[in-house]
Amino acid sequence: MSGTVTMYSTTWCGYCRRLKGQMEREGIAYTEINIEQDPESAKFVEQVNNGNQLVPTLLFPDGSALANPSLAQVKERLGV
Repeated sequence: MSGTVTMYSTTWCGYCRRLKGQMEREGIAYTEINIEQDPESAKFVEQVNNGNQLVPTLLFPDGSALANPSLAQVKERLGV
């Protein structure tokens, strides 16, 4: 499932940095979108998080999204 996860993040988010590092160590590829540089992605993050810009928010291949998931939740969602 490499590269099929989209991570919505910001440059200053410690939770984003932590999850990116964990995913990289596990070999889980992702596409990162900075919501501060992309207003449309910021709107998407708000839509899936009840109006809040929670990051990291991950979008999975099945169309589901999770805000600030643990590595275990990411692996479970991807079936790895």
